[in-house]
Amino acid sequence: MAATSPATSGPSRLRMLALKTLITCALLVLLTLLAFRVSPWPGVLLIRFAFDRGSAAASAALEKHLPDDVEARLDLVYDPEDPDARLDLFFPAAVADTDRVLPALVWIHGGGWVSGDENQIGNYARIVASRGFAVVSVNYTIAPRGRYPAPLHQINTALAFLDREGHALHVDASRLFLAGDSAGSQISAQIATLVTSPDYAALMGIDPALRPEQLRGLALFCGAYDLEAVSLRGVFGWFVRTVLWAYFGDRDIKNHPAARTFSVAQHVTSEFPPAFITAGNADPLLPQSLAFAARLAELGVPVDTLFFPADYQPRLPHEYQFNLDTDAGRQALERLVAFLHARSAPDPDAAPASPATAAAAPALPAALVR
Repeated sequence: MAATSPATSGPSRLRMLALKTLITCALLVLLTLLAFRVSPWPGVLLIRFAFDRGSAAASAALEKHLPDDVEARLDLVYDPEDPDARLDLFFPAAVADTDRVLPALVWIHGGGWVSGDENQIGNYARIVASRGFAVVSVNYTIAPRGRYPAPLHQINTALAFLDREGHALHVDASRLFLAGDSAGSQISAQIATLVTSPDYAALMGIDPALRPEQLRGLALFCGAYDLEAVSLRGVFGWFVRTVLWAYFGDRDIKNHPAARTFSVAQHVTSEFPPAFITAGNADPLLPQSLAFAARLAELGVPVDTLFFPADYQPRLPHEYQFNLDTDAGRQALERLVAFLHARSAPDPDAAPASPATAAAAPALPAALVR
């Protein structure tokens, strides 16, 4: 039998190898697409990777702005039965060895409900604390492991802890503020609605840890407040569908029972606390902040807003406030501090927040300390 010549066998082997490679690649693509359709996990892991990198970069950029006069207590446990129930506390060093208490800003981190932890807010929290406040960064269980409304229960438990243990932590539990960025802003708004609306608390089945008078105000950065008004088209729509699939535990996010209570804009009342609301002009969630601010104003809630013209340059993305190397980021910080100072006053309605008061405010105003 004549042997097969190398001239004919070589190309045949290459064609066979190429065919096998093509089939393997096609199967991998098919399996990948199938994985994205049957579970939120593949999308969540991609989003988490991107968000965690972005948060780390933003935190690193803040290091040059860090003050020297701030004390920290890290990884405080607010619920011994919950392994994720941790919080970090920051306060001016001037009160460290005293029994004085300060107005406290309780910050709920963002991350699309699927990423982040209390550490990512640490540097920004130190900067705000240096202006005369206790700042608390609260951890909660992220999705898919932490399903809605689990984070609300956790934050409510953290607030109960601060109400109970505040004096030992330099926290004035009679002057509390909630703050959040992105997903944390949505959670903060829900907590505030729980505190101020008995009907909403009953709907959620949660007994609020705070009395309405304890919650002096909210600072809401680039949040989402009404699912019905969110577009589910394009890349951003894929992002929303993925993270809420993970958070709700169901792909049909708009028809899921959770959507009814998640859309906090539909449940706020005139008793909602005064709010500072801001978002960048290139933030895909900007319409949510504009609409929520308008809704609160319609209800008669005091609202302080910081929005930018559509042609403002440089364009301000989602989470612009954490970039203190920009004029807009610094302005957001000053407006936040002014809002906190004004609403911490004995008669906050007599001293409305203004940009000027922030720049002039000393690091530890006597009026803030008790």
